[in-house]
Amino acid sequence: MTAFALGPEDRKWCAELRALTAERLRPLAERGAAGRVNRPLVAALGELGLLRRVFPDDGPVRALDLCLLRESLAQESTEAETALALQGLGTYPVVQSGTAAQRERWLPEVVAGRAVAAFALSEPDAGSDAAALALAAEPDGGQDAGRWRLTGEKCWISNAPEADFTTVFARTGGGAGARGITAFLVPAGRPGLSGEPLDMLSPHPIGTLVFDGVPVTRDDVLGEVDRGFGVAMRTLNLFRPSVGAFAVGMAQAALDAALAHAATRTAFGGPLKDLQSVAHQLAEVATRVESARLLVYAAATAYDSGAADIAKRAAMAKLLATETAQYAVDTAVQVHGARALRRGHLLEHLYREVRAPRIYEGATEVQRSIVAKELFRTG
Repeated sequence: MTAFALGPEDRKWCAELRALTAERLRPLAERGAAGRVNRPLVAALGELGLLRRVFPDDGPVRALDLCLLRESLAQESTEAETALALQGLGTYPVVQSGTAAQRERWLPEVVAGRAVAAFALSEPDAGSDAAALALAAEPDGGQDAGRWRLTGEKCWISNAPEADFTTVFARTGGGAGARGITAFLVPAGRPGLSGEPLDMLSPHPIGTLVFDGVPVTRDDVLGEVDRGFGVAMRTLNLFRPSVGAFAVGMAQAALDAALAHAATRTAFGGPLKDLQSVAHQLAEVATRVESARLLVYAAATAYDSGAADIAKRAAMAKLLATETAQYAVDTAVQVHGARALRRGHLLEHLYREVRAPRIYEGATEVQRSIVAKELFRTG
């Protein structure tokens, strides 16, 4: 397999994933309550072995496998894709930086679909500028006691406040910006931990977390004290190309819907596909979607091979794929006309879904800044 063509086994696997998602996962997704964690859906991801693919026994997931998973699920059910992705995002800090005890406690539960994870980096005043976070981890019993109290707020946190455990990034001191941040594994039910759901454009489980002196100890630290920013970045570097894959899946779903509609809808004496204005729009969408897909695969393959320029490649992939998905969905809505704006239509659903990936895990503007920085650094 190269970065530019999937082999027959990968193509077969993706087709099986799409069929499985349509048959088993989409019905569960449709029965879920808007804005709440869909635990039956998460359990099904475990029972069907899909979470095992995210957390294989022989080490971290291949970035390309993660991309194929997310793209395939997204074509059939964005809710199923998001549920799987959030389990990965919240748990990979434990996989990459957790102690043996932390991994033994939580990984089997996540893989089985019994425990829901969250990744708490963003704050009301620290979104794209993640190094500006202010959640304080104040020493409890002296600097060397190995105990802290978390005080502050996290916002825009997926699966909050319903997650069974959360990877929390807090400022322990030791410097400004990215320095002095520590990652903690905080189980639900800790004293002083609360939160509430947020009503978002797309009804995923997203909320706030409030920390009122929440106790944590050295046993809860992920990685090393004051080096938690690296824990966050290692997780995001793995998942950033796969955000692009999620976007490609949505873009392909929109394109497929537009092609089917243009082939059957008649107007001005014939099918829409015979109108050059429509056919050329769809040709442009198809070209952009394939370009984004190839860039995502290339970035994932570069990550798997340990390439030195993964930051640039991942940023390019997320940038192009998310912007392309927005264009693809918007064009498909235009081809369909008013029917696509009706509540419950696939494209109405995708129109709400497609906006967020251009913001989370590094907004489009942040990706451009990363690419530019890397160009000048290497040039």
